[in-house]
Amino acid sequence: MEKMIYKIAMRRSKSFLIRKYGIDFWENFKAVSDKTFLEVLPQVPDIGDSLFSFNYRFGSSYIAWYKSFLALGLSENEITHNIWTMNEKMITILPRPFLKATGKAYLNGFRKKATLHIAQQQREKLHQFDWKITYREINKNSFEIDITECGLKKLAYKFDADGLLPGICRMDYLVSHLMGNGFVRTKTLGDGDDCCNCHYDLVGKCDWSPEKGFEDRK
Repeated sequence: MEKMIYKIAMRRSKSFLIRKYGIDFWENFKAVSDKTFLEVLPQVPDIGDSLFSFNYRFGSSYIAWYKSFLALGLSENEITHNIWTMNEKMITILPRPFLKATGKAYLNGFRKKATLHIAQQQREKLHQFDWKITYREINKNSFEIDITECGLKKLAYKFDADGLLPGICRMDYLVSHLMGNGFVRTKTLGDGDDCCNCHYDLVGKCDWSPEKGFEDRK
């Protein structure tokens, strides 16, 4: 799965990066990123069949892209924006009507598994790189989770890629926007807060609009 995510995102991002930086940059970036990805992947701990295992599988790609852009002299801000675009290009390989049609089912599946995740958490059965959460059912359309430990933050720290955060935290807005879910958050661990306080609506609206900033919707 990790290799598939990486290959699709790289293929979909090639034209974007060539237009932005030129063919020489793309070739250098691809060479460094491919090498870094293959070095990182075997060192990424396996967290098993976690509630967050799909999110976690993006970690190897994020780390490879971040470290490669950094090695090629890009600023942290530019790296963040590039990774946002690469994610969007990868996710939108699926038609947007399909993404919106599956958004409600995806979150329903998530909320059903949250109870099991917390039970494993209470029995201390989670992998040390897994997420730790609290969960609140609001109504049929809405629920909230507070994330007190984040697997991607732990992974970034392991590979000296802490600069990935809080940029990759904002991906939740992109995904919710594309899938037609409501999402809002005012705190993240990546911003130095005590938790990520996430509110989800199965049916709702979420603007991606990074140009508006993320002051009040971390």
